[in-house]
Amino acid sequence: MMTTAIFLRCLKPKAMNLRIISYYIGISLLLVASLMAISAMVAVLSPGDESLVPLLYSAAVTALAGCFPLIFVSKKAERLNFKEGNVIVVGSWCFACLFGMIPYLMYGGQFSFINALFESVSGFTTTGASILNDIDSLPKGLQFWRISTAWAGGIGIVTLFASIMSRSFNRNLLSAAEISQMALQPFEGERKRFFANRMLVTYLALTLLTIFALRLTGMPWFDSVTNAMSACSTCGFCNHDASIAFYGSNAAEIVLTFAMLASGLNFGLLFLSFVRGSNRNLLNSEATRIFLILICIAIAIICTDLVLEGGYGSAWTALKDAAFQVVSIATTTGFATKDTNLWPAMSVAVLIICSLVCGCSGSTSGGIKIDRVLLAMKGINIKVGSALSPRLVQAVRIDGEIRPYSQVSDAFGYIFCYLVIIVAAAAVNIAFGLDLTTGITASIACIGNVGPGFGEVGSMANYASFPVVLKFTCLLEMLIGRLEIFPVLYLMRTRGLFITS
Repeated sequence: MMTTAIFLRCLKPKAMNLRIISYYIGISLLLVASLMAISAMVAVLSPGDESLVPLLYSAAVTALAGCFPLIFVSKKAERLNFKEGNVIVVGSWCFACLFGMIPYLMYGGQFSFINALFESVSGFTTTGASILNDIDSLPKGLQFWRISTAWAGGIGIVTLFASIMSRSFNRNLLSAAEISQMALQPFEGERKRFFANRMLVTYLALTLLTIFALRLTGMPWFDSVTNAMSACSTCGFCNHDASIAFYGSNAAEIVLTFAMLASGLNFGLLFLSFVRGSNRNLLNSEATRIFLILICIAIAIICTDLVLEGGYGSAWTALKDAAFQVVSIATTTGFATKDTNLWPAMSVAVLIICSLVCGCSGSTSGGIKIDRVLLAMKGINIKVGSALSPRLVQAVRIDGEIRPYSQVSDAFGYIFCYLVIIVAAAAVNIAFGLDLTTGITASIACIGNVGPGFGEVGSMANYASFPVVLKFTCLLEMLIGRLEIFPVLYLMRTRGLFITS
């Protein structure tokens, strides 16, 4: 009923152009169709691949749906406004997820309607939560499609097609609607309109570098490509039920640890650091430094805990496992080499904290983001300082630059909404029969796009046993978390969509 009410409310005649909205959503569907076609090519290269027909049919249906508004709707040279840009972003993600489940549905097997939708949403949002109990049995074409959704979702569906648009105003507006403004904070005074392109170049370069590095460890080409795409999108989908533990390769784990860590950093800063050699680089970023310091502290705590309480006889093994799992969870990737359900309570607590804060803005990771936490902590410090010394004028500074109070307020608002959603979803999970640990950590894992939690959704488990209603609430959490909450709230507050002449 609530969804219907929101939809009817949106239909009230108040200046929003459905023509241009449908045009851009159509472009996003063509992007999805092209990924399906590439996956079908992978199926062609795998003799007897049963996913070829489902992928070809799905590509045709999705391409037809995407072409329809492009053929019959005249885009002209219209400029988007903020509301239209926001609706395009949310609509593109929703339609991509809906059409993205078609290959799964046609393939059948473990994919009921809700399971297919869950897997599609989990992929596009880079959550990495799965309902599959036998991933190894999937044909390569479908496995590649599963990873492709994550790779496209990592950089952003709208950012991908916006980067090739000719009209810079609309390109910038769409990118700004999908990319958090927190990601742009380190670039005050720079030409921000190039940020999306910098992200895309960095994303491609990091993915290619990881592919070749994994191949050098002895991993097969197909697995090198899919695991690199999954690591750089911080999704954590793997071609095997045992995740990265399947390979038993220390070298592969080290490569993936660095790939995940790099993918949790601001891509714009990575670009400036390694391509342009700018002064605005990773080492000069306060948020990056704090993130890396916290990662090191978490690894040290868990490593010590594993040696003292976890039964690890080797400090090197404890360090390797701790580093991989901390980076995997803190960047919201969700790859696994060990069953963290079996780890001591202190280690579990640290990993849960990591899954809340997560990586940097401008990365492919989800979660609250260290940038917002930094702003909020400095805002609290200013509040306490002003109470103790009312005459003292203080300002929040990040990287030496004063941040307006509106940014601090936005950080507090986002964190508040984030925690409210976690509590509400956890309450629903527990009300429908999940135990406390599973209910709470599943909620944290879904809103943060982390994937694995603890209990029934641990690092070596999945969401297959969840009832239908909880799978639906979980996928809603994934979407809301990937869109960073506010675009969804903006859509709910939109007064109307109206087709202008």
